Amino acid sequence: MVALSERVEQKLVDIFQDNVRTDRVERKMYSFDVGALPGLVKPFLPVGIPGGVVRPKNGQQIGKLVKLANEENVKLVPRGMSTSGFGGVLPEEGAIVVDLSSMNKVLSMDKHNLTVTVEAGIIWEQLQRQLKKEGLDLILYPSSLPSSTVGGLLAQGGTGFGGYEYGVFKENVLEAKVILPDGEMKAFSGTELQLYIADMEGITGIITEITMKVRKLEAEIHRLISFPDNQSIEAALSAIYEAKLPIWSLTFLNPESMKLKKKLPHRHGHAYEEKKRRPEPELPETFVLLVAYPESRHEAIDAGLKKIIVQHYGLELSKEAAEHEWEERFRPMRFKRIGPSIIPTEVVVPLKSLASVLSEIDSKIKHSFVLEGMAAKGNKVILLGFIPHDERTFAFNMAFALSLSVIEIAKKHGGSAYATGLYFRREAKSVFGQERYEKIKSYKAEIDPKGLFNPNKVLGSGIIDTVMGTASTLEPLIRPFANAATAPFGEAVREGKKKGIPGDVAYYATACSRCGYCVSTCEQFAGRGWESQSPRGKYHYLREVIAGREKFNPDTVSNFLLCTTCEVCNTRCQLDIPVEHNWMDLRGTLIHEEKRMTFPPFEMMAASLRGERNIWAGKKEKRADWVPEDIKAKLKDKGEVLYFAGCTASFVNTDVAEATVRLLDQAGVDFTYMGGDEACCGIPMKVSGKWDVFEEIFEHNVSEAKKRGAKTIVTSCPACGLVWKELYAELAAKKGIEYDFEVKHYSEVAAEALKEGKLTFDHEVNKRITFHDSCHAGRAQGIYEPPRDLLKAVPGVDYVEMEHNREEGYCCGSVLTLIGETPVAPKLGGMRLQEAVDVKADTVVALCPCCQVQLRDSNQKNKLGLEVTDLARFVMEGLGYKIKDQSDYSIEMWGYFEKFIVLMKPEVLADIMASLFKPMMENMPAGMVPMMKAMKHTPGGLNMMSKMMPTLMPKLVPDIMPLVMPDMLAEVSRRVGPLPDDMEELMPDLLPKTMDALMPNMLPLIIPHITPRMIEYIKAEL
Repeated sequence: MVALSERVEQKLVDIFQDNVRTDRVERKMYSFDVGALPGLVKPFLPVGIPGGVVRPKNGQQIGKLVKLANEENVKLVPRGMSTSGFGGVLPEEGAIVVDLSSMNKVLSMDKHNLTVTVEAGIIWEQLQRQLKKEGLDLILYPSSLPSSTVGGLLAQGGTGFGGYEYGVFKENVLEAKVILPDGEMKAFSGTELQLYIADMEGITGIITEITMKVRKLEAEIHRLISFPDNQSIEAALSAIYEAKLPIWSLTFLNPESMKLKKKLPHRHGHAYEEKKRRPEPELPETFVLLVAYPESRHEAIDAGLKKIIVQHYGLELSKEAAEHEWEERFRPMRFKRIGPSIIPTEVVVPLKSLASVLSEIDSKIKHSFVLEGMAAKGNKVILLGFIPHDERTFAFNMAFALSLSVIEIAKKHGGSAYATGLYFRREAKSVFGQERYEKIKSYKAEIDPKGLFNPNKVLGSGIIDTVMGTASTLEPLIRPFANAATAPFGEAVREGKKKGIPGDVAYYATACSRCGYCVSTCEQFAGRGWESQSPRGKYHYLREVIAGREKFNPDTVSNFLLCTTCEVCNTRCQLDIPVEHNWMDLRGTLIHEEKRMTFPPFEMMAASLRGERNIWAGKKEKRADWVPEDIKAKLKDKGEVLYFAGCTASFVNTDVAEATVRLLDQAGVDFTYMGGDEACCGIPMKVSGKWDVFEEIFEHNVSEAKKRGAKTIVTSCPACGLVWKELYAELAAKKGIEYDFEVKHYSEVAAEALKEGKLTFDHEVNKRITFHDSCHAGRAQGIYEPPRDLLKAVPGVDYVEMEHNREEGYCCGSVLTLIGETPVAPKLGGMRLQEAVDVKADTVVALCPCCQVQLRDSNQKNKLGLEVTDLARFVMEGLGYKIKDQSDYSIEMWGYFEKFIVLMKPEVLADIMASLFKPMMENMPAGMVPMMKAMKHTPGGLNMMSKMMPTLMPKLVPDIMPLVMPDMLAEVSRRVGPLPDDMEELMPDLLPKTMDALMPNMLPLIIPHITPRMIEYIKAEL
């Protein structure tokens, strides 16, 4: 894999600062698109691993990059979100990928003239969201709206929903600013834009800004109509065109699509929801036409449409069915779930030939062929077809030829391939027409004589074109073999492992459509911006591991550990893959089974947990010190309802625990409590991969709950609730342990009491507040309305919602980020809190103690001046109770934790160990120090010793470390400063256990930092 020279890399850093990546793994993450070509074809592709990836922030940076590319003769490949499957973003070996995703702003809106100017990297969904705030909407958009970019559609070419009225996208672009191959910017419009920039996939310039038409926002009507056969769907569409009905969008699915939809597995949730399939309307296995238009046009459309339906044997389906299909419109690749692969094909055909094309496809393609059609302005229809298959089989190589069969059928009937890219550039003449094709060739040769811009795309020829051309010529001979090359499909959990990856996770890595829906909304990605941090990127990395081309290392293990567990990816995935659950499984595989290194602070947590049953290094006998005396007197020794406080509410945010029990008491709930016998729920051990410790906690807590006769567990912390509701239940089932607890968050119990009239709020709280949805309460358990019901019931409250709320709510950033990559945490928490600032709230209410720790830290570091308070504490004010806010103490306690996080970084541990060289030397095995002295005086001896350190250190440190532990404790205490009394007292026990657990994995990371310092010490002191 060709990497960039150090000179070029340094020049890139000079231009882009930290927005450059040249490490091998990251470069691989930018070498794929949504397509999956047969293994036999891949060797003929002129593609490889890029030499580097840059993320420009503006056109000026791109201009500098282009001039650098000219100086160094380096190829450039512009990339939006890589949502096409034609190979248009696949880089030539050693090229620089220009990731435009950071250029995602709306620059201006003109509501009078109905135009908007945007940066090219903005995602359609995000643009639409901003337009709707201003009473505007998109004129058209692709079916990949959740992930594709505006610049990408102009560069790729095409249309989308709304194409029936507005045609192709380029016809609605007024101007595009483009960086040309000489590094200068030029504004293109009109004929010049449509001729030389649109559909060119970046071979003639890198698009930076686009000014496009928009429309006024208006309520829409959606209708769903069933047609029995090829002829009736063509005739109905033709009649609609002829009648000039002012419809906005027309799309349809074929009968095989409707049939296979019934085989798709239900959306994955948690164990307590797995068997609850989402209710879906019964739909016929026919052609189903989805019609959309503005509500204001209904009178002009309704009678004519009804007449056409009757004339062409159609049947209008229910409103519920229409809305369901409309909601499903962004899931064209969902059939990959049952593949786990698909063979795609996309063509444009004249409407007058639609029935003939469909009939010929039916007669010539013997595999299941799912089809989505999109009617476009000008009596054209775009057909997107998929054949479910399995790329892991040899049969996939033969079956893939059927994609060419569809193109040949389309061409026979006056159509063409949809786009060129890399795979179908030999179709360029039929796609563009001979005249435009010749003009494009001349223009490209004139402005980019070196061929630096997106080489091998759209134009040109090579081995792959010969292969494709031969296959097309021989298509009639190949087709029988392709039709015979079947593969079983239908999802099942895959047992066993693939190169160490759990079988079902390996299956999903293949099934992932790589559509990118999960990327922009991923918290982990948002804080960093690189593909390796996204769910899509991680699945691609697993494919590399399974293929034997990559092996896990500490950095790539961290990529999986850093997932915040927010579960947004689960809700976004068009295949309904249980993404977050896959990462949880991998944590167990990598850390628990393979004994790789988790984030170091989790080892100290584990030591504290095993000794004191909590993660905050507090003494277990003090766990219940927060319980108010009046509540203590009411606690039952046994009871059907058990309150589970959790660690953070017991030791840090004690206002959460106190307010919760007072709220339960006010609601008339009798409950018991474990007190000092309560242990951490174990979620930190689960997410850190320390599953053996998690199992110990599970057995302890379940046993204690059963002793008290509990039937319902009420929690303050949503993560604790998730553990009791899902993770404990799963583990109990696995172990054959009886487990029948009902689990509720206190907000659910209190909201029920409010409805029943058992709670009456009679004290005003005059604040403008907003509510933060905890991921573990919301997306994980569906607890959205109970906390809002409580807040809105408090007199005086001015309640406002943040823009992203309920299922769309932003994650706080997660304590996982605080622990794993501390500097990123306030960036993520700041994103959440900024939305509170935007709606002018002065108080953010949260129901999760851990969210409160993270949000308070982010609030402080971003200097936002908000109040972050607990739900129970807040609503108790409405009942007349003033419970002391623990925000300051929360920040103080997190401060100690943060210092230990820093201490456990390899370079800092190396620094600590360097300060201990003297006692380490004093405790070396006999003969080691004299040997070091001898090496010092031997020519080349210290250089030899330096090379021996990776072998020596792992043998010496385990025996030496216990002997120098008093010195290490003193050094740690000096660096951290005074600790809380309990933590200080426990540290002599916690630190040795932490070091014992860490050193096997940490030493290889420490050695590069400590070796030169030890050599210098030997020179100077021995």
